[in-house]
Amino acid sequence: MTSPLETEGGASTVVVDEKEPTKEPETKQLEGRSPGQLMWIRFKRDRTGVISAFVVILFFLIGLLAPLISKLYGKNPYTVFADERPELFDSAGVPVQPNGGISGEFWFGLEPGNGYDVFTKLIYGIRTSLMISCAVTVAVVLTGIVLGVTAGYLGGKADYAISRVIDFLLAFPSQLFFIASMPVVVSLFVSPRDETPTYVRVVALIAVQWVLGWMSLARILRGTTLSLREREFIEAARVSGASPWRIISKEILPNVVTPLLVQSTYLLPFFVTGEAGLSFLGVGIVEPTPDWGQMFSKASTELVLQNDITYMFFPGISMIIFIVAFNLLGDSVRDAFDPKTAR
Repeated sequence: MTSPLETEGGASTVVVDEKEPTKEPETKQLEGRSPGQLMWIRFKRDRTGVISAFVVILFFLIGLLAPLISKLYGKNPYTVFADERPELFDSAGVPVQPNGGISGEFWFGLEPGNGYDVFTKLIYGIRTSLMISCAVTVAVVLTGIVLGVTAGYLGGKADYAISRVIDFLLAFPSQLFFIASMPVVVSLFVSPRDETPTYVRVVALIAVQWVLGWMSLARILRGTTLSLREREFIEAARVSGASPWRIISKEILPNVVTPLLVQSTYLLPFFVTGEAGLSFLGVGIVEPTPDWGQMFSKASTELVLQNDITYMFFPGISMIIFIVAFNLLGDSVRDAFDPKTAR
């Protein structure tokens, strides 16, 4: 914009340009992000982790919706087709049609011998194995938190006693102990002369794996808590008069979430394979209850190995996919919490 100015000696004017005041650019407000939000952003960028998470969620949905899927499919895992439709089997109990009787009616074929539908038995087996493994994982995580954090924060005699118990239990060969203790635990509830109900076997499987499954997590949380209790913010909380319970719940537990989540993602597939191994050896879930390990046990019999090798394919592939996906998910969660960690 221009404006005239009069000079002192005359009427001549000088035109002076007046510039409008420039507007300063608005400062962009910085938005803070919590560690959880940063972890989620890093996790979403990991394509392997996202795919693994979808696979794991799919398995859990299959397990939860197994009754609905079975109803829509029109069959259940308890029907003995060898008795109801004997024309589908030969004299040895092997499906007449090739590839274990796979057809549009029986998607994954029929089990040699009793003639159970393999598809419904598999999805119910996933349900049984995941239910037991999730229960064991929850029990192990709670025990590890209570004993590990307590030992690390209190120290002294409490730390010494809990650490010696951990060392003692770690000395046991876990797999052999599982096998040897299962009949003992079952006999506490049911007489050996009576048939063991399925719920007793489930409780025994959870108890046996829990007793020898919590020590590694407790030791990790103990070490993390030992390093945290000497930090300045813990000392500040003590000086301010906070109770031990408040310090543990408000200061320590939020800082042990990272190792807790990472270890939990490794524990669950470990317990899945452990439960399947016990059922495979005949000390876990038995027929007619569907179970991953029980299907492997059936697949190892001479009748199946010689006549229907495809029976092993579906439970084997499904377990491999689940275990690999869960382990990859654990790696992705670890990298999301600590991006400096190299795979």
